[in-house]
Amino acid sequence: MLRHTRRALTASVLCFTLLMATATSFAQPAATYPSRPLRYVVGGSVGGGADSLARAIAQKLGEQWGQQVIVDNRAGGGGIVASEIVAKSPPDGYTLLMAFTSHVTNPSLYSKLSYDAVKDFAPITLVATIPNILVVHPTVTAESVPALVSLAKKKQLSFASTGSGASTHLAGVLFGHLTGTKLLHVPYKGAGPAITGVMSAETDMMFANMVSILPQVKSGKLRGLAVTGARRSAAAPELPTIAESGVPGYEANAWFATFTTAGTAASLVQRLNGEIVRIINTADVRNRLTVQGAEPLTSTPQELAHYTREELQRWQRVIRESGARAD
Repeated sequence: MLRHTRRALTASVLCFTLLMATATSFAQPAATYPSRPLRYVVGGSVGGGADSLARAIAQKLGEQWGQQVIVDNRAGGGGIVASEIVAKSPPDGYTLLMAFTSHVTNPSLYSKLSYDAVKDFAPITLVATIPNILVVHPTVTAESVPALVSLAKKKQLSFASTGSGASTHLAGVLFGHLTGTKLLHVPYKGAGPAITGVMSAETDMMFANMVSILPQVKSGKLRGLAVTGARRSAAAPELPTIAESGVPGYEANAWFATFTTAGTAASLVQRLNGEIVRIINTADVRNRLTVQGAEPLTSTPQELAHYTREELQRWQRVIRESGARAD
């Protein structure tokens, strides 16, 4: 009996020791962090808006800390693949997520996700907001938003997106809902393939992220009709908003934010917040983002948490009223 008790006690001590060692490895002091490379997971393809923002931050963060920050592009499912990776990673501050609007729309578009968009992530900071541009292939005869609406009521038009649940998808859903048109959604795996789809006339139009589409609009390869924001963009002031083009109440900006895994020590979250906010507010990074059409935007972790909950509720109403689904 005593022998069994000793064995049980030894096993309990061993388990406790392992648990404490694991907890200690997660709770790395901010003073010694980071001691190895970081992983910045992006739910979009190379060249897209989220990718451009992540690379701008990763470069500066790596230079500041003397540790490599690896940008890991995991396009697919409108950001679901990337979110799953970060949600299931150790809560040690070494895995970051460049999330975008689909982070709060996917819970309403999909009947079941393997993670909770709020509970499984630790907010760090907002990064930027970027309006989309409504672009059409040159073979589409519409030269304005009213003309496009008129055309879409005569024949079904298709629109490309960077994936179900992405801002490029929901912008089209909202447009169809407010204009009474039925647009055919064609999801692609990332910005690059989606833009190629429009440029090759596989699809008629796209509500494309300004960072990734502006060069094609400026060169005349695609025709820009309007921006999706509440006001005109300084990067393309000649383009009206969709709201002022005859669709009152329309607004569908893309936003980007950085999260890490829930359970990460508050000291690490605060350090990441401080460093990333500082990087975004440097003159060269702000100029780089502004030229591309992005509006730099930062926050505290608490402000991002509040913003995430508000956006979840806003898009839940839009998706419910439109009847949009992704599965």
